Amino acid sequence: TRAAKLLRAMNFTEKTMLLSARDSEDDKMGFYIGMVETSHRLAMPWLRLNDGPQGYNDYQKHPGTTTNWPSGLTVAATFDRRMARLWGESMGAEFRGKGANVQLGPGLCLARLPQNGRNFEYMSGEDPALGAAMVGPTVRGIQSAGVVATAKHYLLNNQEDHRGNMSSNADLRTLMQIYHPPFQAAVEAGVGAVMCGYNRVNGAWAC
Repeated sequence: TRAAKLLRAMNFTEKTMLLSARDSEDDKMGFYIGMVETSHRLAMPWLRLNDGPQGYNDYQKHPGTTTNWPSGLTVAATFDRRMARLWGESMGAEFRGKGANVQLGPGLCLARLPQNGRNFEYMSGEDPALGAAMVGPTVRGIQSAGVVATAKHYLLNNQEDHRGNMSSNADLRTLMQIYHPPFQAAVEAGVGAVMCGYNRVNGAWAC
């Protein structure tokens, strides 16, 4: 309701501002992977985004200041939903404490290729039911700290090699039964954002 009310009140310039972001690397603004300027007139806070799916990425600018949280796959492997909630709450608190209000995680893609260098990020492992069961507590934990969680990467972003120019192809039944359930569970848990994949899906860009 608040979002719809704000959208009606925004002018064209304020709406287009939401379509671009810039990195912030100065001590005054903080260190974020993306800054989205919003409406000063409507007192909307800037979106201050930072990686990643298992904790705040600050190792390049402030080494030794970031908690080394376990990976998404490690947390999912516990099959412990209470632990996933605590993990989310703790990461959310660190993001909020460092000024970020959007966490670019959790990662939910299925492990289709064992060579994928980002399998460790994704909570689903090889099982969509596992990802779907564990993402809800994680999302609610992150967002309990006043930080927007981001389910990523939608959809079929299952490899890093050539991800920017390849197409992941799957029929509708496979998509809905295997790859979609963790993302659906994230939406049902109230996730505040979804990051789309860098790949094509059946020839069309995921975005």
